[in-house]
Amino acid sequence: MAKISNEERHQYLEKTKPYRETIDSIIAREKNILGVIQKDPNGAVFKKLTLAEDMLNLASHYIILSTVSQSMLKVKNEDALNDGRKALYKAIIYLEEIVTSYVDVPFADYEDKLEELESVDSARRYLLMRKTGLAIQLMENAYGDNTKWKWSFVDLEGRFAAVSKNIFDLKNAVVNMDPRSPNYESTVYHLRMIKKLLMQAADRYREKYELSTNRIDDFKLGISFLGALRRIHVILGDRDDAETVKKKYDIWSAKLEADIKKKIEQEKKA
Repeated sequence: MAKISNEERHQYLEKTKPYRETIDSIIAREKNILGVIQKDPNGAVFKKLTLAEDMLNLASHYIILSTVSQSMLKVKNEDALNDGRKALYKAIIYLEEIVTSYVDVPFADYEDKLEELESVDSARRYLLMRKTGLAIQLMENAYGDNTKWKWSFVDLEGRFAAVSKNIFDLKNAVVNMDPRSPNYESTVYHLRMIKKLLMQAADRYREKYELSTNRIDDFKLGISFLGALRRIHVILGDRDDAETVKKKYDIWSAKLEADIKKKIEQEKKA
């Protein structure tokens, strides 16, 4: 890799100055909002929604820094990408604080959390999830296929799948899926996204288990996402889809049990 000259570095800093100023502004805004929440927790849910959106915006600006670096200096800005990845995690954490990180649990376990979001319509919830998914995808693309963070993105995707499910207005889903409902389109699209994300999370955790970690916990997480998907199908009366997912769930569970027994036997022989 050619050495970056002082002039090239100066040009890069000048080009990215507006983006870096915006980054500083977002970080300062986050600090201020968190201070307000600490002093007065009333309305914290809506402030954290704002913070989640801010973190997505922050991540996109870090991606821009790296993109410009790659264009001008012919090298990725790894520091910017790492800061952007951390911003995405913070966005997910803020969302988890609002709607929980629960995966395969009854709706009743987190229903009370959604009551605080009653004034947030389905369109805004869906749009926020679309933005989150896009930001994660752009970050993965920015890192590329050969990054050391490849498998850590499985966890980020899984946590995103969980909050996307948990922020969805499942209580009114059937009513909102009536074509006459003003929430019809956003509800249908959000539900379609949830089903895709849950299955994708399950498959990705299984892949992580098989190809990287061989950790039982990763396999268990994959199975839990299948369980969450089956719950959605059952609640909505999608019997055929529920049965299809159940078959996959049962096959994976049997495989997990066999793998656990195999590990125990290997440990005894060691």
